[in-house]
Amino acid sequence: MIDLNDVAVFIQVVDAGSIAGAARRIGAPSNTLSRRIKQLEEKLGARLLHRSTRKLTLTDAGKSLYEQSSAQITQLIEISSKLLNGSHEPAGRVRVAAPADFFEVFDMNFVADFLTRYPKVQLDFLLGDQRNDLIAEGIDLAFRAGAMPDSSLVARRINTGRRLLAASPAYLAARGVPPDIQALSDHDCVCSPHPSGQTSWTLANPAGSTRVDIAGRLCASTAQAQLKATLSGLGICFLPESVLRPSLKSGRLVEVLPDCGQQSNDLFIVFPSRKQIPLAVSTFVDESIAHLQQVLLA
Repeated sequence: MIDLNDVAVFIQVVDAGSIAGAARRIGAPSNTLSRRIKQLEEKLGARLLHRSTRKLTLTDAGKSLYEQSSAQITQLIEISSKLLNGSHEPAGRVRVAAPADFFEVFDMNFVADFLTRYPKVQLDFLLGDQRNDLIAEGIDLAFRAGAMPDSSLVARRINTGRRLLAASPAYLAARGVPPDIQALSDHDCVCSPHPSGQTSWTLANPAGSTRVDIAGRLCASTAQAQLKATLSGLGICFLPESVLRPSLKSGRLVEVLPDCGQQSNDLFIVFPSRKQIPLAVSTFVDESIAHLQQVLLA
């Protein structure tokens, strides 16, 4: 007789995208999961997975088993998790991908408080401006800004925002205020470096969207570095309103071309799947959203 526990392990491996990812979710050694999959294949007399160093792919038999059993097994696991979570505290490792300057906005005191309240949780932050492959890298969630492309990932919107143009009063006094979008090409603009050396911004105004090629004498890969350069009078920046708000309120920066900007700069938390989210992950997500909404609206 087939052991349904082995089928459940198989479903977890497929959903996680790897044996290592499933092992981390379940909290079991990878070699144990490999052994359970092998046992299941021997019982069925069919190979279910093609294994490689980078990823797993389903055989025809594996696809058939997954399609016919996934919904039922997942439902049983979720019911069991809800019953268990009612009497258990969050525990385990949570891997989080975020922009390089994430902690310029996200308060480390919040992290310290979270870890104090949940002593069985470990937080791993992978910081960088590249878009990580959540499934391949075993990442539980990612913070991402901008328009979300269609994908198999699940996203929760944290905040609806926009990007603005801004410069220091000293820069504008020396170089003048650009009268329109195209005039930005004659100004020093503080932007992210591009391998080709050529950068463009797409801005929206009542007449529609306009793309303009821009250049500057200083480029930086993080929003906070661009903000500091702009405050130092090195040019015009194009950054999220939440990043610029304190400097605009204090008068250290002035909004440029206020009728132009970019509306789709929402902030999201992204997941590999909405299935079987560990309690530690869901708890961190819910509390992080509340914290960020408070910070961004302050």
